[in-house]
Amino acid sequence: MRLITLSLSLFFCLTLAAQKTILIKCGKLLDSKTGIVSEKQNIFIRGNQVVSIGTATIQADSIIDLSSYFVMPGLIDCHTHVLLQGDITSEDYDVQVLKESIPYRTIRATKSAEKALMNGFTTLRDLGTEGAGYADVDLKKAINKGVISGPRMFVSTLAMNTTGHYPIKASDYSWELQLPKGVIEITGAEEARRAVRQQLEQGADWIKIYADRGYYRLADGSFRSIPNFTNEEIKAIAEETILSRKKVAAHAMTRDGILAAINAGASTIEHGSGMDEECMRLMVEKGVYWCPTLFVNEYVAEGRAKLGSPINQYFQQSIQATFKKAMKMGVKLAYGTDIGGYDWNLAEAKDFTYFVDWGLSPIQAIQTATTTAAELLGMQGKIGEIKEGSFADIIALKKDPTKDISALQNIEWVMKDGKVYKH
Repeated sequence: MRLITLSLSLFFCLTLAAQKTILIKCGKLLDSKTGIVSEKQNIFIRGNQVVSIGTATIQADSIIDLSSYFVMPGLIDCHTHVLLQGDITSEDYDVQVLKESIPYRTIRATKSAEKALMNGFTTLRDLGTEGAGYADVDLKKAINKGVISGPRMFVSTLAMNTTGHYPIKASDYSWELQLPKGVIEITGAEEARRAVRQQLEQGADWIKIYADRGYYRLADGSFRSIPNFTNEEIKAIAEETILSRKKVAAHAMTRDGILAAINAGASTIEHGSGMDEECMRLMVEKGVYWCPTLFVNEYVAEGRAKLGSPINQYFQQSIQATFKKAMKMGVKLAYGTDIGGYDWNLAEAKDFTYFVDWGLSPIQAIQTATTTAAELLGMQGKIGEIKEGSFADIIALKKDPTKDISALQNIEWVMKDGKVYKH
């Protein structure tokens, strides 16, 4: 037994010795948890982890001089679609699902993942392949194995809705055609449980549901919609997910979807553009996170209104007041863009500007994509911070984003897992 213990200790020491060490010299360094910006700090990295932070110059295999840069943790986007390339109209969506093969969409997704990493987002939660099967699981595997470059990924595979309540609309095409679907459709609690188990078996980290549809505005300015699931269906989804120690993310726009999703056990509300105070109170009570995805709504609003659907414009008119009220009530805000719903060539850091314009400090805005997002993912202390024991996910930029939040749209240097991807 003693010989085995000594051998294991020797193996551990040799493994540590084999890992390359890096010393990063920072001009300014952000502590994302406290909001404190320190000067002339050094980050010592071994392998893919941060070992220490301080003013001491420690001998390392290599030194990276970022002494003229602002250094901070890699950003986290909690709502993306790497297998989509923007869809203002239903026709834009249909083209991707009906005319592009899953292999072709996956090839395009490798570029989307790479763009996210170059944008400084070292972690993504991707919320639905929209008709591309389990290709997000393959992308995650390829990134983890170093086959392609991209962020660390948390994936949700197919996303769920009830039969007939999600594009592609069969009535827009010949009824004789068997059209592919953007989601997995269920009818009844047993089908719901089976669909959850099927997705978890294939590698889903999260279960995504579409909780409501048919959004409309009342005369008093409030919003309503049609719930997609029966109580039995949505509870079965949440129960099965939670039993497997996973979590539910709910696309929900108004109280009809939001309250149903939260009461069933959802951990995050996506979009939530038409939420009311009752939704906010329940979210605070149950610790549910909100990913508001602000820029994408503006991106699609005009084009959809021209085609006869003005609801996104109505959301755009009221969302600022909704946002301010939610922040005042203490709703937990996590950064999510819904990029893929808009073009991957556009800024992924655009939503930060809304946050600051609508009342958050730049530090608070940054925390939505660092410490708060890490908590949402159950990865606190490992991502979203630069601290002893965290993954070496680090970005650098010339300007100080605590003074100008738009600086986050121009990331100049990116490291993920101790490897530099952007110089």
